[in-house]
Amino acid sequence: MLTVALPKGGLLKDSIRLLKSVGLDFSAFLAEENRQLQILDTSGKARGLKVRAQDVPVYVEYGQAQLGIVGEDVLQEKKPQIARLVDLGFGYCRMSVAVKASSAYKSPLDLPADCRVASKYVNCARDYFQSLDFPVEIIPLSGSVELGPITGMSEAIVDIVSTGKTLKENGLVEIATLYESTAMLIAHPLAYRLNKDGISDWIGKLRERVSEELGVRS
Repeated sequence: MLTVALPKGGLLKDSIRLLKSVGLDFSAFLAEENRQLQILDTSGKARGLKVRAQDVPVYVEYGQAQLGIVGEDVLQEKKPQIARLVDLGFGYCRMSVAVKASSAYKSPLDLPADCRVASKYVNCARDYFQSLDFPVEIIPLSGSVELGPITGMSEAIVDIVSTGKTLKENGLVEIATLYESTAMLIAHPLAYRLNKDGISDWIGKLRERVSEELGVRS
């Protein structure tokens, strides 16, 4: 049976909407009273797993799910061995470097050498500053990275930004963008090549649907 890994959080609703549009209905995950982490779609054609966004590529890479939906930000950080298939066009955000708005820093290269940069995205932050050949100390945090510059623990942060409202409310400002991120359809590489559980048909339907939606938006 086809198994699809779905991300908890901000991407879940749009992911379920898209899948439902091609005949895979996992709407039960959206019910407040539903605490199930695994369900069958309403037709019994496929199984859905509701997992943390960071775990979606893990379930796909290790074969517990043939397909998954996850943000490009997670893929950039984890670098899993999966097949990237379709940019789904929703869940837009960007990975940015931010500092206190009251600081004199206008770009990352204005930061002091060997300064501290706080981030949940340690690999992305490290790779970015290494690409600039600029030495910094990366401080790993699991939440509220905005407090880094506010408390003086770090000079800057690297974090996901959507509207920028949280940064503004905490007196921070973006000074660089590492990359932009949207939701991606991913697959287990071997299952994709072998068309396991007929995933090629589902991928084709999803490609067509996304193309239609993006065409309407443009």
